[in-house]
Amino acid sequence: MNKPLGKAHEARLTRHRAQGKIHAKAVQGRFNTARWVMVWLTQIVFYGLCWLNWDSADGRRQAVLFDIPGQKLYVFDLILWPQDALILAFVLIIAATALFLVTALAGRLFCGFACPQTVYTSIFTWIEARIEGDHLARRKLDASPSHPRKLLRKAVKHTLWSIVAGWTAITFVGYFTPIRELLPALAQLNISPWETFWLIFYAVFTYVQAGLAREAVCQHMCPYSRFQGVMFDPATRNVAYDRRRGEPRGQKQQDGKCIDCAICVQVCPTGIDIRDGLQYQCINCGLCIDACDQVMDRIGAARGLIRFASEHELSAAAYNPPWYSRPRVLIYSILGVIFCTLAAWTLHERPELRLDILRDRGALLRETPDGLIENAYTLKLINFAERPREFAISVTGVPGAEIVGTHRFSADPGSLRTLSLTVAAPADTTLSGIQPLYFKVQAEDDPSVHIREKSSFALPGLR
Repeated sequence: MNKPLGKAHEARLTRHRAQGKIHAKAVQGRFNTARWVMVWLTQIVFYGLCWLNWDSADGRRQAVLFDIPGQKLYVFDLILWPQDALILAFVLIIAATALFLVTALAGRLFCGFACPQTVYTSIFTWIEARIEGDHLARRKLDASPSHPRKLLRKAVKHTLWSIVAGWTAITFVGYFTPIRELLPALAQLNISPWETFWLIFYAVFTYVQAGLAREAVCQHMCPYSRFQGVMFDPATRNVAYDRRRGEPRGQKQQDGKCIDCAICVQVCPTGIDIRDGLQYQCINCGLCIDACDQVMDRIGAARGLIRFASEHELSAAAYNPPWYSRPRVLIYSILGVIFCTLAAWTLHERPELRLDILRDRGALLRETPDGLIENAYTLKLINFAERPREFAISVTGVPGAEIVGTHRFSADPGSLRTLSLTVAAPADTTLSGIQPLYFKVQAEDDPSVHIREKSSFALPGLR
């Protein structure tokens, strides 16, 4: 039961939450520093990676590029095709498993430090603070009537937000259209409808989510906040308030260490009171820990009234079992190892060639004056290797069958080569009807690189 001072603070917190948009108080500390390290790290990668060129066997190109028209994904020296969708599926599964593992160990740590919503909200809030002042000045400005100074500050802020959102959209599209081609085309207003759509959509999306919605995303929109609890157990570490140390709240000698200053609420990006216990809106950013530690330093008390702690640690038992004895953590770890191994094996065993064979639909067969039966085919061969190669084609399965014309061809690195071939066989063969025919494509510089695919050959006497 809180003292009257606690009730007064409770009323103040109610007013704080009822003011609509949350203006969190800035705070310094190790967790705030870690968050900004993640902001810098993620944005250097995101904004910078699309400008990195890469020297490969097929020339100089953008290091990371989703080439949708060419149906390729370039990741440095690695080229992935639609046929490699299994590898991408493994990557997504590994990312999800890693997220679940982190959640089981330390709650919504990803949300508080690396989630794009958190990162861009931090950037937009920093811009807002530079233009409108600290949290109290921003709250006062919002409550004040419209006047030229207010309108000017708001206009400057929203202009800077729009610039950041626009450049973020350009960078995003730059991973699908080479960024060095996109910018000149954008300057000349010579971009495709799809590029226009995604530039507008992503810019508006970033502007609304990070500038206007902010905490509402974590409070109401994010599905992860709703089901995160199923990944917790009593040993999961979350940002938590130590009630045994803090209660009853007050400022007298016999009271708990919580002086009911409410600074933990003032610095919270989602506006919750961590002293009410674990809440789905909490993103585990740790800013309340930084704020509370500063207060503890000023009153001469030990830090850690608010800290990363599990239910076990906050209970009288004060025991946290090792990770390998926790079923959730163990299962997520094993699944992560399994999927990483499968992804590495799939990538290592990925064939350097792929061959698809299509029969000519216009004519099943044709007879030549020389007494031969000819069938026409279209071969589509993908050279996954990062170097050009010469290939030889041969056929087996039908006696006397041979390729008409040249049976050698070249393929560029990481390219799809389409060939039109004709296969001829003697008409006086004892076989008739549809017979199996096997195509073999072999690299001339490396006999171990080959592929064999089955098709069919039509002979007279169909039944």
